[in-house]
Amino acid sequence: MTPGDAVVLGGLRVLGRHGALAGEQDEAQPFEVNLEVRTDLRPAGRSDRLEDTLDYAELAAAAAAVVSGERHHLLERVAERIAEEVTLDPRVSSVTVSVRKVRPPVPLDLEVAAVRVTRP
Repeated sequence: MTPGDAVVLGGLRVLGRHGALAGEQDEAQPFEVNLEVRTDLRPAGRSDRLEDTLDYAELAAAAAAVVSGERHHLLERVAERIAEEVTLDPRVSSVTVSVRKVRPPVPLDLEVAAVRVTRP
């Protein structure tokens, strides 16, 4: 694999019910997911065929399903679950997942709380 090869998906906005504070899981709130999926892009670069690369829609759908369909206390767990789903594809050598909670419920002017994990 070429070390710099990656499929990058950014700004996926999904409503989810995650949080450790009282009431955070009562109503859906906005989350943003960004993925950098390391894979060998040479086959697709040579062939120009969709089947030779990762399916961007499937990657986005996997991340969205975790955010919208599961409930977790920590952003760390949400990111870990997304990484677990993305790395099910054997062509993925590693993934970096960032999960941002937009408008976190803290008593300060804080726009975003986020975590980023990288998994093989």
